[in-house]
Amino acid sequence: MRYRPLGDSDLKVSEICLGTMTFGEQNSEREAHQQLDCALAHGVNFINAAEMYPVQGRPETQGRTEAIVGSWLKRQARDKVIVATKVTGPARGFDWIRGGPLHLDRANIEQALNGSLERLQTDYVDLYQIHWPDRNVPMFGQTAYDPARERPTVPIEEQLAVLADLVRAGKIRYVGVSNETPWGLGRFLRAAETRGLPRVVSLQSAYNLINRVFELGLAEMCHRENVSLLAYSPLGFGLLTGKYLDAAPEQARLSMFPAFGGRYRKPNVEQAVAAYCALARSRNLSPAAMALAFVRSRWFVAGTIIGATSLAQLEENLGSVELELSEEVLREIDAIHARFPSPAP
Repeated sequence: MRYRPLGDSDLKVSEICLGTMTFGEQNSEREAHQQLDCALAHGVNFINAAEMYPVQGRPETQGRTEAIVGSWLKRQARDKVIVATKVTGPARGFDWIRGGPLHLDRANIEQALNGSLERLQTDYVDLYQIHWPDRNVPMFGQTAYDPARERPTVPIEEQLAVLADLVRAGKIRYVGVSNETPWGLGRFLRAAETRGLPRVVSLQSAYNLINRVFELGLAEMCHRENVSLLAYSPLGFGLLTGKYLDAAPEQARLSMFPAFGGRYRKPNVEQAVAAYCALARSRNLSPAAMALAFVRSRWFVAGTIIGATSLAQLEENLGSVELELSEEVLREIDAIHARFPSPAP
């Protein structure tokens, strides 16, 4: 396992980060603890959670993921594990969280963080992220900005000022954003520079073989500003394993939670997935390992966030760190991408 700097922080994160959104829904506490132990044994030091998890979000389970991570974390040497979590943003139908509405004002951010700390059974989180922007932006498979959808929003400078107070209080070490746009990331960075507020060190964004939109604008921004990408959904919600090319498994996420299909059930997705899977098999690679190795190979990726519902899946995904793709395979991947450019943005 290799370790990479997270932006301009002093954190060195494992190139594989364990995602936890299945904990408390598809995985029991015992299974989740087995996954955490396995990941730690393989050198993973980076755990990613969220206030709203597990997925699919609902009132009966909200916060269960952090509680499961917390019951494991209390048995670990705290300074050896880098813990990231996220505050839920507005306008996604989660108004049962904190009683709604979820605008990212002082009261909501403070309540969210204190709730996460209690569930995680820790005094601080290493990386606290805004799960998605407070303002109107296209998200989670939407592709067009629509000014007609504008709504009242908390200014970015105000959000960052609250986070600054929580950093000073010792409850947060570093600040990150998630599902952010180039404009939004630039505004956070400008606020930090002009107002002496904490600098964003990371951006969590979807990035995989069927969604390389990050490369278009955010890659340059992150490079020039030393902001690290934490790539989520590196397997395209499981599509890039090839398991959906025939009959979808009953316990797979897109079978259990069809609402997520809007992002991944688009024209050319199946054809692109089939092409990537055929390439992997022609080189005696598992499609999942090739997809993960591709994401991990990108110069702008600090951490690749993986998730699994079984130890066997997790061990296969962790094993992908041994795979280095040849230049020939990378050229063939780019050729497929030229035929099917980011069909699942």
